[in-house]
Amino acid sequence: MLKRLAAGAAFCLLLTAVATAAEGEWKSLMDGKTFDGWKISENPQSWAVEDGAFVAKGDRSHLFYVGEDKPFKNFEFKAKVKTDKTSNGGIYFHTKFQDKGWPKYGFEAQVNNTHGDPKKTGGLYSVKDVMNNSPAKDGEWFDYYIKVDGKHVVIKINGEVTTDYTEPEGAKPGNDFTRVLDEGTFALQAHDPGSTVWFKDIEVRRLDD
Repeated sequence: MLKRLAAGAAFCLLLTAVATAAEGEWKSLMDGKTFDGWKISENPQSWAVEDGAFVAKGDRSHLFYVGEDKPFKNFEFKAKVKTDKTSNGGIYFHTKFQDKGWPKYGFEAQVNNTHGDPKKTGGLYSVKDVMNNSPAKDGEWFDYYIKVDGKHVVIKINGEVTTDYTEPEGAKPGNDFTRVLDEGTFALQAHDPGSTVWFKDIEVRRLDD
């Protein structure tokens, strides 16, 4: 009897471990063919799907992930990104949908290799910037990784850390910091008609399930 109980308990522990592993698995946020799970703000003509990638080119617009009701708080995010010459873009997190304008909520992980803005790829825009020299090159796919865990943000480009940021205690919107870590969704940026940026293989893994 005791052996059966012990075996049953061990089996339950195994099931729990399997379920926990499943909850923490990487999940794709795009199918490579459509905008299913995503919602475009102003100027929808600035977005297209080509060869498995979202392509941003045109007037200001943002593509928001709306495929899940549960917001993202602590997570790992990864994507492959490519830029044309002098192109600007971005990846927002902890944001929420708005129908026009630059997103008021969340943080922007910068995408910019040779655009005139000195804030380059791999920085946390206007919070902890990568200045002047980009770790990536135009015309080449590069790996973009973002991790948020509590008040800590790490950004890596091609496996190398470009930003390591810890939000100061007591940071509040409008009190030295216009943006604070909270929760929300993701958004991709179409910056201007002179910029072309590709995004593909977008995946996320929750750390707080």
